[in-house]
Amino acid sequence: MEWFEKLYDESESVKVRFVGFTTDTVRYDFGIVYTNMFFGKPLVVCMQTGRSALLDSNDMRNLEYIKQVFHIKSLKEAEDLALFFEEAVPHLPVIEQYD
Repeated sequence: MEWFEKLYDESESVKVRFVGFTTDTVRYDFGIVYTNMFFGKPLVVCMQTGRSALLDSNDMRNLEYIKQVFHIKSLKEAEDLALFFEEAVPHLPVIEQYD
């Protein structure tokens, strides 16, 4: 194996929340991983597609970003997800990782 420089190797006990819900047209299943890593942003994983994103409160309101990350086709679906994220993901201050 080639030489590599390890950047981090952390173990952490984390809280994970699994949520499934439907809208008028779509079913969603998400895992939300609350961790101290990644600038304090929760890791949101779509259990159906495997797509994931680190989301803070700004990301949750950015409909174009939600469409892109989770490959959502319509603006209405992105709005529904944004509403879900606003309720499901706590508004924590983002931690500055690098000073």
